[in-house]
Amino acid sequence: MIRLYNTLTRQKEDFSPIYEGKVGMYSCGPTVYWFAHIGNMRSFLFADVLRRTLELNGYEVKQVMNITDVGHLTGDTDDGEDKMIVAMKREGKTSYEIAEFYTRAFMKDLMALNIKSANLYPKATDHIAEQIEMIQSIEKNGFAYKTTDGVYFDTSKLADYGRLSGQKLEDKKSGARVEIGEKQAATDFALWKFSGSENDRDMEWESPWGTGFPGWHIECSAMSMKYLEVPFDIHTGGVDHIAVHHENEIAQTMGAEGVLEANTWMHNEFLTIDHGKMSKSLGNLFTVDQLEEKGFDPLAFRYFVLGGHYRSKLNFTFEALESAQNALHKLQEIIREWDAPEGQCAELEDAFLEALNDDLNTSQALAVVWKLVDADIETSAKSRTLLWMDRVLGLRLDTFLGKPLLIPSNVQLLVNEREQARIDKNWDRSDVLRVQIQEQGFQVEDTEDGPVIKLL
Repeated sequence: MIRLYNTLTRQKEDFSPIYEGKVGMYSCGPTVYWFAHIGNMRSFLFADVLRRTLELNGYEVKQVMNITDVGHLTGDTDDGEDKMIVAMKREGKTSYEIAEFYTRAFMKDLMALNIKSANLYPKATDHIAEQIEMIQSIEKNGFAYKTTDGVYFDTSKLADYGRLSGQKLEDKKSGARVEIGEKQAATDFALWKFSGSENDRDMEWESPWGTGFPGWHIECSAMSMKYLEVPFDIHTGGVDHIAVHHENEIAQTMGAEGVLEANTWMHNEFLTIDHGKMSKSLGNLFTVDQLEEKGFDPLAFRYFVLGGHYRSKLNFTFEALESAQNALHKLQEIIREWDAPEGQCAELEDAFLEALNDDLNTSQALAVVWKLVDADIETSAKSRTLLWMDRVLGLRLDTFLGKPLLIPSNVQLLVNEREQARIDKNWDRSDVLRVQIQEQGFQVEDTEDGPVIKLL
């Protein structure tokens, strides 16, 4: 039995899908106005591990991940400019060109981290008709009103608004310290925004209410309903989505259809840096490409994330990432000498699955992996079990298992010469030879048992 923590009920629950053997899963995707940073990528890694765990348990998963290419304002609510327009002004390109470029960059990051492709990546701009139709249903059911700058959801009409965040409506209202303009309450949110007289948009559409663009939240409600029906099984995202974006998604689906959007809501915690917030102003946002430029394997970051529980803050440092990379490289080197897969280690497979099925306890699952490595069992059996485990770990261990590293003779000679230089305490010569070895695509790790040669 899989047990998952449901933000909606604030407890772990036995997972039971709506349709036997099948899972409908919606994961909040990127706003493609800039590169995704490693804090963003933790959310997509979490969703990937969840999907892989469900599949390891035999479920057929249909995963939908949206691409937000319009309607996400800089204030994340109803204030500020559309993030796509901010990027358009910054780069001197059209919003469509911006969206296409950063969508490609996002897909490249997913591949680098070995995150499985979602079944569908619907774009907000391709589903304007569905969003307008849903807003019309919300309006028809009495949950919307119009102002001079847009159409808004009336949260006072929804008795349990705030159930996801655990805040009562009156508490959310009193906690909101914002100028509300013509909105009837601070918690009310935009379903459709009008373009305005000072219009520099290149993304706008005609609607029954006037020319404009959809609010940020409506896209997920409309597209999840189109591709998964409602309710569906699981909705994922970061904890920053709970109080506003996901709360409003639930409200919209209730307002339009009278049903809950998803039965289980799952959220990953933040990735912090030196125990602080990641932000552009602090200059501590890093992308996957930047990690690679610093000499790190993207899969080392995946290993690092697996080492923490998705519902706990995870503190990023380069020292911690280096430790994760060393552990991953150690595992890769060990399994190079293993025999071809045959047989299995059933007891350790059970322990691995038990850890994952307990609300995705990936750190415990990794501990089981190392228990497997140290086990006094035929390596052929360990090979098969490790490959089975890697269906969730996603560390591409099949590219190392049973494939000894072949050292060219010229590299081995350089290593031998360097070791002699070290014995002679000729450190300058040793450093020169290290660089020459690296130029050949290898690196040397000095150990008590002598030099160990690895691929860069």
